[in-house]
Amino acid sequence: MYWSLWALSIGFGIDLLVGDPQGWPHPVVAIGKLISTLERGLRKIFPATPAGERIAGGVLWLLTASASAAVPALALWGCHMVSPWLRLAVESVMCWQILAMKSLRTESMKVYVALSGGDAEGARQAVSMIVGRDTARLDRAGIVRAAVETVAENASDGVIAPMLFLMLGGAPLGFFYKAVNTMDSMLGYVEPPYRDIGLIPARMDDVMNFLPARLSAMLMLAAGGMLGMDVRQGWRIFWRDRYRHASPNSAQTESVCAGLLGLRLAGDAWYHGVLHRKPYIGDPVREVEPEDIPRACRLLYAASFLSLAVCLTAGTFLRAAFA
Repeated sequence: MYWSLWALSIGFGIDLLVGDPQGWPHPVVAIGKLISTLERGLRKIFPATPAGERIAGGVLWLLTASASAAVPALALWGCHMVSPWLRLAVESVMCWQILAMKSLRTESMKVYVALSGGDAEGARQAVSMIVGRDTARLDRAGIVRAAVETVAENASDGVIAPMLFLMLGGAPLGFFYKAVNTMDSMLGYVEPPYRDIGLIPARMDDVMNFLPARLSAMLMLAAGGMLGMDVRQGWRIFWRDRYRHASPNSAQTESVCAGLLGLRLAGDAWYHGVLHRKPYIGDPVREVEPEDIPRACRLLYAASFLSLAVCLTAGTFLRAAFA
């Protein structure tokens, strides 16, 4: 844990400065290719029935999660045999690749820049790169809401939750979490052909994110207070709307963000050509505007720094307790 806490700190710093450079190889891409390969192979092995596809999804989850943790664990073990400093360097890079703070800000701010320049189509294209919904029907306000929502949700999935797993088990547990999250992103849909094969990956993602999502909401509330936002309103909307989502976790941070910014988020959305009826999150205290995107990004950064402080403090305490 001692080396992993240092690696987390260094990886966080690298992510803050560098982000996710375009064209660089990324382990999550390899995890995604593994998921796709296993999906094709397991669909051929198991019968094309609801039960058969659910079993295939369970096998896919076990194989992907196990491999995603075992490969970095073996790599770090080998590095440690050579030198603890080599292990620190390699694990720091791994932690950097697991975190997505700067890349989330960079991609969402592309939407803001396009909207500020009056390029609605460019903004629609930019937001399509960071959301799973269909974006062709989104108007200007819908584009802003989509960007704010993805920043709010991914504050947990992309930054705070991974840091918690990195604190508890270093890069191997961090990559385990990223694999669980990636499987849900690729397979966790209610429409065919993913409805059955994606059931277990989606449920396991709900389990793994249950506590991190709620801690992320609390950290976001604290960050809102640091930034002078309306914490009382944030808490009220969180308490009222935190379960207004098909996922038990996604609305935790979205509701806090909606309350702190005084916006109404969520609502109906199109996925793969199918309209999904969804409740709103938050109250329309004011009209949504492009400036809400950088506001959400500032909230993301403040909550991320608070999360780092919590993880380092908790990790140091655990190390002392179990030394």
